[in-house]
Amino acid sequence: MRFYSLDKLINLHDGYRKVFKIDLYNLILLQVAGERYLLESTCPHRGHPISESDIDGSRLRCSLHGYQFDIATGELMVATEAPCRGLKTYELIYQGTEIGVML
Repeated sequence: MRFYSLDKLINLHDGYRKVFKIDLYNLILLQVAGERYLLESTCPHRGHPISESDIDGSRLRCSLHGYQFDIATGELMVATEAPCRGLKTYELIYQGTEIGVML
């Protein structure tokens, strides 16, 4: 595994959303209410970009079909069509002034 830096901590703020492509991983880094989350960046239902999703409290709502996922765990909370798996989540790693992930 290797550390991949995603951004400097000074750049993060509530409402922050940024998509990253690292090898075969498509990720999105979010900050909501002071908490940071790293998730896969496409909805597992139909591959719609999560970057276009709405965030309501602790839930992320896919803007294509309305599927809702727990932002902290990735768990599927609401399926509007056929059920699908939850979003994959990744542990954030802090190194000095940077935030990243081990992949």
